[in-house]
Amino acid sequence: MSTVTEVVEEWQPPTESLGRVPLVIPGKSGDKAIEGDFPLDQVVIDQLPPGSQVHSCDRYGASAWTVTARIETTLKNGESRWYFLKCADGKQGKAMLEGEFNSMVELYKTAPNFVPEPYTWGKLNVSNPDTYYFLCDFVEMTSQIPDPIQLCTKLAQLHQASESPTGQFGFHINTCQGNLPQQTGWNPSWKDFYVQLFNGAMQLNREINGPWKNLEQCADRLVKYVVPILLGPLEENGRKVKPTLIHGDLWDGNIGTDFKTGAIYVFDASVYYAHNEMEIAMWRAKFNKIMSSKIYTNTYLARMGISEPADQFEDRSRLYSVYMTLHESACHNGSSFREQCYENLTYLIEKYAPFPEGESGLP
Repeated sequence: MSTVTEVVEEWQPPTESLGRVPLVIPGKSGDKAIEGDFPLDQVVIDQLPPGSQVHSCDRYGASAWTVTARIETTLKNGESRWYFLKCADGKQGKAMLEGEFNSMVELYKTAPNFVPEPYTWGKLNVSNPDTYYFLCDFVEMTSQIPDPIQLCTKLAQLHQASESPTGQFGFHINTCQGNLPQQTGWNPSWKDFYVQLFNGAMQLNREINGPWKNLEQCADRLVKYVVPILLGPLEENGRKVKPTLIHGDLWDGNIGTDFKTGAIYVFDASVYYAHNEMEIAMWRAKFNKIMSSKIYTNTYLARMGISEPADQFEDRSRLYSVYMTLHESACHNGSSFREQCYENLTYLIEKYAPFPEGESGLP
């Protein structure tokens, strides 16, 4: 498993190639050329069910760090079938798509009616630069606002049914939220696991966005004083936090409604086992225009309840959102995410662990 330092050293800013189709030798389906504007590598064709006839592969959708396509096929039995293909290049592209495949597999095992079925991932045979792919079922989505009851019922069912294979928090590989890996190695303590995530995001932030003295001082104080105050009680006096499988990046753009059936699906996952309240903390982020509505949080909590101590829920959620926006700010250099994170940091420190008079850290 990579260390935080190794992750930072390997990371490179996204290149132009991530916005265009891979440079590959187009494969064939039987003796026929495949139509479309997205050349399909033979390695992907060979992963489709035996006897499939591939008709076309065309660019489809938009993605920040990958390029995506829709594959049209006919199965051996005559049934039409479509697949969704995502490609990314370099070491970071490999980490992103390996993490997404493993994330979607983990979700599909527990909630097969909540995610498109994942099939495989790997490296294209002939590509320059090295390019990787992820293949899953294609679901045509509408842009309608997700129904709160259906979404939150499915999410609660996922959280209730999931079981950590180790009984700990984390995941067996580092998944990527955005284009950067999270530090998701296994940890038996939720409080310590949160610090592990937070410290990883801080180092990425420091290396990518540059130093910011006030942020560093507030981060140190948060870990030393605020985290024990807000997360310690979850695991005291006989209380336990269940390691729950969370999607990990459940913002507006990663939720869709099936055009044909009206079923809600989630995608672009970056899973790990966590306190379930971590999932919905993402909805506090300012980039959400839909999930920020309180109806989603309230509908979810009506099904899952609030962990004790319940009177700390709002500030726990704010703490969890600090990690989310801190990591996002490393993914989006120069964005306002860093300032949003700092605002929440200073709020929590002023409330729970104010700096002694004369010390810096706050504006």
